[in-house]
Amino acid sequence: MADTDPTRPDSTRADSTRAASGPVADPAVNAGPAVVADPIVVAATPVRRRPRMPRMSGLGTALALGWTIVIVLGALFVDFLPLAEARDPSLALMTPSTLAPDLMSEHPLGTDGQGLDILGGLLYGARVSLVVGIGGVLIGALVGGALGLVAGYRGGWTDRIVSIITDTLLAFPSLILLIAIVTVLDPTLPNITLALGIMVVPAYARLVRANAMSFAGREFVTAARSLGAGEIRIMLREVTPNIVQPVFSYSFMLVAVLIVAEASLSYLGLSIPRPEPTWGNMISAGQADFQRYPYLVGVPAVVLFLTVLSFNQLGEAAGRKWSPGAAKI
Repeated sequence: MADTDPTRPDSTRADSTRAASGPVADPAVNAGPAVVADPIVVAATPVRRRPRMPRMSGLGTALALGWTIVIVLGALFVDFLPLAEARDPSLALMTPSTLAPDLMSEHPLGTDGQGLDILGGLLYGARVSLVVGIGGVLIGALVGGALGLVAGYRGGWTDRIVSIITDTLLAFPSLILLIAIVTVLDPTLPNITLALGIMVVPAYARLVRANAMSFAGREFVTAARSLGAGEIRIMLREVTPNIVQPVFSYSFMLVAVLIVAEASLSYLGLSIPRPEPTWGNMISAGQADFQRYPYLVGVPAVVLFLTVLSFNQLGEAAGRKWSPGAAKI
């Protein structure tokens, strides 16, 4: 009941009223000292985060590297492995043709229509694919890289001439250009490698040209020029080391492209002919019996797919490490 005694002072009545009605939520009266969070406690408090899917890039790169090593070693040492005959049909006359794959037999992956061992054919075909892919990339990198380096550093008419050359090569469809080259030349391993190397010259020229233009005006190039260094020295000692990494990472993907290109030519009968095995002509030779013996086409196709996928994966991993800006595109 409220205090109504008129003789008591106002403050006394207010205090008694406050005591009777309970505490009043007055921030100026009841507010205690401000509570400040301890930064050490806050930092030590675990923060709940949303679960994330595990990253598969590392595992994929490791698997790709392992498969590539197996293919490279198999191609290098196929002559010393205890494999059945895979290249000379006259030496496989006593071997049954179209044997089914049996991992515990002399022919783990079976034999083809001529009695040739499929496993041995895959390893000899890997040698052809790797020589063509790596050799073509080296030719393209040397020729296209030199053109792009000069064009990007000097600019002017040099840049225009190189651009006309690259645009002219890019104007032709790649497969038609390859067919035209291999039709004129004999379908030998060096000629196929040369033809595929010419095909990737424009790609390397454009890549190196763009990187050389970005480094041509940098401070270290200007400093070298002011110290009296010549243009060739500047291009080789100052600019080239800065564009090696993106070119190297890009080369993995171009190796995969050239392997597919060689397989396409072999499938069409325009590359190395039988009985020398390549992945493309093995697929072409087995397509007639594909319904009855699907492994004749499936086995080399799977090996081709895994090899191309592995080189692409390695190229992407190298790009993420050495060219993080380009890897996000």
